[in-house]
Amino acid sequence: MINLAIVGTGTIAVSHVQAYMKFPQRCRIVALCNDHPRKAEALKQKFKLDCDIYSDYKQMLDCRPDIQLVDICTPPFVHAEMAIASMNAGRHVVVEKPMAVSLAECDAMLEAEKRNKVVLSCIAQNRFKNPVYKLKRVADSGIAGKISCINVKSYWWRDRNYYDLWWRGLWDKEGGGPTLNHAIHHIDILNWIKGRLRLEVMAMLANVMHDNSELEDLSMAVLRYDDGTLAQVTSSVLHHGEEQGIELQCARAKIALPWDVKAELGRPDAFPSEAGNKELVKDINEFYNALPELPYEGHTGQIDDILNAIEMGTRPMVTAEDGRRAIELITAIYKSGLKKELVKLPIDPEDEFYTFEGFLRNVIRFNEKKSLQ
Repeated sequence: MINLAIVGTGTIAVSHVQAYMKFPQRCRIVALCNDHPRKAEALKQKFKLDCDIYSDYKQMLDCRPDIQLVDICTPPFVHAEMAIASMNAGRHVVVEKPMAVSLAECDAMLEAEKRNKVVLSCIAQNRFKNPVYKLKRVADSGIAGKISCINVKSYWWRDRNYYDLWWRGLWDKEGGGPTLNHAIHHIDILNWIKGRLRLEVMAMLANVMHDNSELEDLSMAVLRYDDGTLAQVTSSVLHHGEEQGIELQCARAKIALPWDVKAELGRPDAFPSEAGNKELVKDINEFYNALPELPYEGHTGQIDDILNAIEMGTRPMVTAEDGRRAIELITAIYKSGLKKELVKLPIDPEDEFYTFEGFLRNVIRFNEKKSLQ
């Protein structure tokens, strides 16, 4: 039985509690921690948990040596501090996205994981959804051919009062706008599908709809991989309809999330035939449909995987290195948009954008943060 604590009891913590409760024979929540204990108490009552309440995570670690896993659901600017302290106390850690607000913090977390011989995983729950997992499997199979062009649509919509929460809309607390806090899901999937190739980035940032936020509410980036593939990533909180997805244009066919397949067949004049390549579309769909369903999806699927890693002494499917890779690409998008220049990865420790302090020295405050709650 794995004893665990959840630090931060806001909206996202609900999904984590629900996921852990799916495995009552494998884990139990023994502590909740929040700066405002009444919020932790409300979560405790909502799910009828038998657990202690703490207002300070360090006190919690001292008072409960039986805690084996710390689940961090706080605002991003304290992820690294809490994760490192927990690992130094010998606890395994799962941290909500984004892993941290800088590459320097990510690397400090990775060092603590290695030194303390614990498990550190970053939430990327969309990898554990059947359409995403199956798209990855189809892409890896090669049935559609080599990937040549990718279009990532991280389209979200948030009203103006979304940034009224005290820590949102501030560079030094939230770490960034939708590029960091929304598109990270799609960027992780992009990294997962495309692999560890070197790339370069050109990007633009804007705030066009949220005048109570310092941050961007829209970014557009073009990526060029060293194998010649181009990708376009749009990160937004102003798109009505919230139509999200990833489109992979491959040599033989297009495969996309939400699931879609198109395959052209050339006429003698080189233009596409009206019917397209029906046989290939059929083969790809049959491959997709034959893939087994995941036993659990979303947060539940990832929590199951993390529990397996702790129980069996293995690596989780989403490692801390994966969390860092997402932050590195996001950092490159911000650097390109802020400096108006082409940025090449990897970003090394001598780069000003490697640290959060260096990043903050370069940010553009699009508006003044006005409303707080």
